[in-house]
Amino acid sequence: MDNNEDVEGGGGGIEDEFRAKLGRKYRPVVANDRAVLEMSSIDPGSSSSHKKVGSQANMHPNSASQVEIPANGGVNGTDREHKLELFGFDSLVNILGLKSMTSEQVVAPSSPREGEDVSSAYEPPRATDFKLGTLMGVFVPCLQNILGIIYYIRFTWIVGMAGIGESLLLVAFCGLCTFLTSISLSAIATNGAMKGGGPYYLIGRALGPEVGVSIGLCFFLGNAVAGSLYVLGAVETFLKAFPAAGMFRETITKVNNSTAAVGPIESPSSHDLQVYGIVVTLILCFIVFGGVKMINRVAPAFLIPVLFSLLCIYIGMFLTGKDDPTTGITGLSLKSFKDNWSSDYQFTNDAGIPDPEGKTYWNFNALVGLFFPAVTGIMAGSNRSASLKDTQRSIPVGTLTASLTTTAMYLISVLFFGALATRDKLLTDRLLTATIAWPFPAIVYIGIILSTLGAALQSLTGAPRLLAAIANDDILPVLNYFKVGDGHEPYIATLFTAFICIGCVVIGNLDLITPTITMFFLLCYSGVNLSCFLLDLLDAPSWRPRWKFHHWSLSLLGASLCIVIMFLISWSFTVVSLALASLIYYYVSIKGKAGDWGDGFKSAYFQLALRSLRSLGASQVHPKNWYPIPLIFCRPWGKLPENVPCHPKLADFANCMKKKGRGMSIFVSILDGDYHEHAEDAKVACKQLDTYIEYKNCEGVAEIVVAPNMAEGFRGIVQTMGLGNLKPNIVVMRYPEIWRRENLTEIPATFVGIINDCIVANKAVVIVKGLDEWPNEYQRQYGTIDLYWIVRDGGLMLLLSQLLLTKESFESCKIQVFCIAEEDSDAEELKADVKKFLYDLRMQAEVIVISMKSWDAKAEGAQQDDSLEAFTAAQRRIASYLAEMKSRAENEGTGLMADGKPVVVNEQQIEKFLYTTLKLNSTILRYSRMAAVVLVSLPPPPVNHPGYFYMEYMDLLVENVPRLLMVRGYRRDVVTLFT
Repeated sequence: MDNNEDVEGGGGGIEDEFRAKLGRKYRPVVANDRAVLEMSSIDPGSSSSHKKVGSQANMHPNSASQVEIPANGGVNGTDREHKLELFGFDSLVNILGLKSMTSEQVVAPSSPREGEDVSSAYEPPRATDFKLGTLMGVFVPCLQNILGIIYYIRFTWIVGMAGIGESLLLVAFCGLCTFLTSISLSAIATNGAMKGGGPYYLIGRALGPEVGVSIGLCFFLGNAVAGSLYVLGAVETFLKAFPAAGMFRETITKVNNSTAAVGPIESPSSHDLQVYGIVVTLILCFIVFGGVKMINRVAPAFLIPVLFSLLCIYIGMFLTGKDDPTTGITGLSLKSFKDNWSSDYQFTNDAGIPDPEGKTYWNFNALVGLFFPAVTGIMAGSNRSASLKDTQRSIPVGTLTASLTTTAMYLISVLFFGALATRDKLLTDRLLTATIAWPFPAIVYIGIILSTLGAALQSLTGAPRLLAAIANDDILPVLNYFKVGDGHEPYIATLFTAFICIGCVVIGNLDLITPTITMFFLLCYSGVNLSCFLLDLLDAPSWRPRWKFHHWSLSLLGASLCIVIMFLISWSFTVVSLALASLIYYYVSIKGKAGDWGDGFKSAYFQLALRSLRSLGASQVHPKNWYPIPLIFCRPWGKLPENVPCHPKLADFANCMKKKGRGMSIFVSILDGDYHEHAEDAKVACKQLDTYIEYKNCEGVAEIVVAPNMAEGFRGIVQTMGLGNLKPNIVVMRYPEIWRRENLTEIPATFVGIINDCIVANKAVVIVKGLDEWPNEYQRQYGTIDLYWIVRDGGLMLLLSQLLLTKESFESCKIQVFCIAEEDSDAEELKADVKKFLYDLRMQAEVIVISMKSWDAKAEGAQQDDSLEAFTAAQRRIASYLAEMKSRAENEGTGLMADGKPVVVNEQQIEKFLYTTLKLNSTILRYSRMAAVVLVSLPPPPVNHPGYFYMEYMDLLVENVPRLLMVRGYRRDVVTLFT
């Protein structure tokens, strides 16, 4: 089942949904709802033993009974009975548990420290937020930006100057650059939920805050300057269509070298361009002040006439006949096609008219700089990422569709324009598109004006939001004036953008502005490509983009093309733009606030072990940079064959916890005895273990510790092993299945002590049951990987299931997530929340919610379970063990003692814990008997309970399950839905 189909909305909505959970109750679930699978009640044998298991038990301070839960949070108050009490305080049904994995601090860009409430930084979402879909949110803005002034008033001139052949090469060259950038953008944008800022957000989270801010500010300037380009194009077209509207004298340009009898060319006055340009900019600024909803209403009014004008141009191409030769329009002619195939580079004056005495000489490189703004605009949709319903779907589909559509239109137009008119006509008639349009030029004039105004509107919309996103990250204090709250419009940033746009309008020359825009856009595109290249090359566990059609080589090619185009256009402009970006980078590194966004460079430190300890220190690792570093506990419960220092399948399992073999494992074993006596034995054993690890092709190191006993040795290992952030974060060991069979009475206390040491040391725990049956790399598994997600573990269980799927032995399996709810009323909302959460984590899984409806109901009919016999036997053994403890305490005149320490026995609580594991085991056997592997939350050992009791609970939980992983996370998240 593909759960993507059931999820509405996008990456940005999950955060709001989880915040909203705090203020509403769950809706009741109807009896026949498929989301609820009632667990059948199993009579453990004594009807009286379950009637009153609800008494408050003595629990650990972190137990569920101690958690303060809001009365309106979907539970019945803080004094309710928690039926999953055995599993600790972080019950999954408590939505606050999932919340920390779906949140990211806004107040400070650094990662939240341990113990901080991540949710406290947020304010409730505004009910009036307006979200856009793929069409209006991405495709239309991109199309409006790409179909700008260059196509209408410069494209025919470019075809005349470069010829058809080189014009096709020019379009393909520039189009390939933006297409590859769109692929990289799609990959990064689908690797998690996006906030506002578009490409700045993506680059900053991938390459770090310094690079992100420097490129982001340059891209902001590019968008602001582009707005002036589009405004000037609209005004120039208006003044050429209506010369009487000009307030100043027009410029007359005579054509000196034309073979055709073409008269003087009239150009609008620069003063008219300036005056009208300022007025138009102010009008557009007021529209932008109306917000996204207003822009969304106005956008079709700009785009529809543009598309109609394009249709009129194409109709005019076919209807234009061979009129008077003096006009220069030949109609679609093979002779004109041949004549215009080759290039004719020459000098032009400031108006672009061929003039032997002109100051500007045009060649292919210069035309790249002039034409490239015609293919930019692919970031228009991502600039408004905060306003999109589903960024992970809308950005790739909308951006790539707009890019391919416009590139195809440009290529076709080159062929038609080249066959339509003489070269002189192409070079002298700057509004040839209007001249040939059917039925009359006025339609195209309107289309050109609305096209350029629409593109200007998109630029004035995206640029302020980009600046506001940079300011909201609080990296540069100087940008604090441009901060805006969630759901608010960036008014101050809009005014600042309009000021820059007006300043460029005053310049009044399109050909001087376009190279500047091109450099800023190319700098941003190269940043996006380099970000995708780095993330693809490192391939960290957090790198799981939904857009699969990408490769690091394509991103590297796209970045290289951007750099090549920059130098082709102008090495001087390239040096200036790079110098500006470098200055901003230097300023941010000195004055900016430190931020940890889990960028790719930090991931590289982990993989290459290059300055990782000095760069990262011992601070908390960001979830995007989190790598499993398992501590493989090789000391077996029992004996291994001679010269086999580690269970062979432990090494196979350690490899399953790494993505493509990346990561480090630490294999440890313990020698009992005195260190001075066994130091040399330890060195020999360490060398033997290291050789075995190498033989098993497992990346890792071997360590042997000498200690008086296993418990003391492990306690020393868990405290000291590793260095800085290279300390192991997961303890992996085998489940002691042999303890009862071989009567190893010391195992329960040691096993419980090891788990408690891991909890105190804040290490995750993975216990493998059925290790002998674990598959090697050549044994392909089929079926499902079933997760019984009961407590919030920071996403560790989910991440382990994803890592298993990357191995050949499990790649044919599918994931099923079983969420255990305590009440029926929890089930429906819990299922929707988990599905939405998995969707934004880019994880494909079927979600099934199981409601533990009743704990004291009797079995119905003659229904029996495989677990019932084991349950009765466990009751009998615990009763016998308890009787021995009481007898010993009476004889010695002391309180109850077990494992050398006093214990507290609550028989009702023991019965409830046994019944909890019985129900879970029964559920696992019912739904996952044929699963390839089952993962279940590991309950912590109850405080003041004998270790023997905990082993009985665990034996009952794993009974008849052939292959089981018991997982307990630690107080940190290992997955994040943010890119």
